[in-house]
Amino acid sequence: MQPHLQAFAHIAESSREYQGHGWGCAWLAGGEWQTYHNIQPVWQDSFSRFGETTLLLAHARSAFQDKDIRVENNMPFSDGTYQFIFNGELRGVTIRADGRIGAEKIFNFIRRFDKGDMAAAVRKAVPIISRKSRYVRAMNIIIADKQRVYLASQFSEDPDYFTMHTKTSDGRLIICSEVYPGEQGWQPIANQTIQVFP
Repeated sequence: MQPHLQAFAHIAESSREYQGHGWGCAWLAGGEWQTYHNIQPVWQDSFSRFGETTLLLAHARSAFQDKDIRVENNMPFSDGTYQFIFNGELRGVTIRADGRIGAEKIFNFIRRFDKGDMAAAVRKAVPIISRKSRYVRAMNIIIADKQRVYLASQFSEDPDYFTMHTKTSDGRLIICSEVYPGEQGWQPIANQTIQVFP
């Protein structure tokens, strides 16, 4: 986990949009989800506590309008089965869902459509969220269970910032909002993508 978190911390620290309102990660250990959240910027944290895993999600927070900066608002959010991370900005959203902040409302809205098939839930919920938003600057979502990663990516501006990227290295799939520093072989994920990674 450490080299991935170090690359992630470098990306967050050098981002042109401030990503220092805390961070969090979730990973599998012994077949169970473990989570960690910290209100400090990710680049100020130590990763020595993190070992090995087969699945890792990490998120650095940029709080909308610098509001609600509390550790409990840091992703990943979890319902015990799924882990959820969001990057983007929606304006004028009229969906009804529980949650302290917009990202948590989106997670709960998507979960409402899950009848045992999260891929189908994402494919159904994401277009509804788009239609019920006055403007989608960007909506990048990753949801993971213990076997799969469900990704939705769409944006209306700034593709250099909002395009997700993927790479396979040593048989491992990596998905990130930016290319790891100094690395080659990354592929952009197309706008308007909904995809499941087994």
